[in-house]
Amino acid sequence: MPVPAKTRPVQTPPLILASSSPYRAQMLDRLGLPFSTAASGIDETPAPGESPEALVRRLALEKARHVAPRHPDALIIGADQVSVLGDEILGKPGTRERAIEQIQRMSGRRVDYLSGIALIGPGIEQVDIVPTRLTYRDLDQAEIERYVDRDQPFDCAGAMRSESLGIALLETLSSDDPTALIGMPLIRIAQWLRAAGYRIP
Repeated sequence: MPVPAKTRPVQTPPLILASSSPYRAQMLDRLGLPFSTAASGIDETPAPGESPEALVRRLALEKARHVAPRHPDALIIGADQVSVLGDEILGKPGTRERAIEQIQRMSGRRVDYLSGIALIGPGIEQVDIVPTRLTYRDLDQAEIERYVDRDQPFDCAGAMRSESLGIALLETLSSDDPTALIGMPLIRIAQWLRAAGYRIP
């Protein structure tokens, strides 16, 4: 008996996330699709004079391109994120002292988080940026230190773990896609994957 068209399995390429970040893998898992991960290991140093927008777009695409030759039949997702205070890119603090210093500087100010996303594969190359604008509360030293000791956001751009206690540092948050702040804009990714033939949901 033939299988009705609506229930017939859809043949889609393997899906690979070009990242070793457990946070991005957890986010992508929300879409309910099987995928694997592969670290890109590229140099993420900004080029001289490179704007935050150009940097995050380039890194998302380079991460995907670096993994693609090992998986020529797959669709590869690359992602990158930077936080921007004024004209300055704030990287991952790495230490308690630098995390405290970054948050001190962001206190009471507006910070833009730029999430770059890329999708490449046979016949496909797409890249985009999804911005999120945050306004930080006026924070005192004790609040900042309590937060850093609780969340230890040393591997997070701008020293803020938004999926955890970091959200309490904020006064406002504005974005077309709230998942972009965690570095994986799922609305955009789901749009692209549906166009590529994946069933979501």
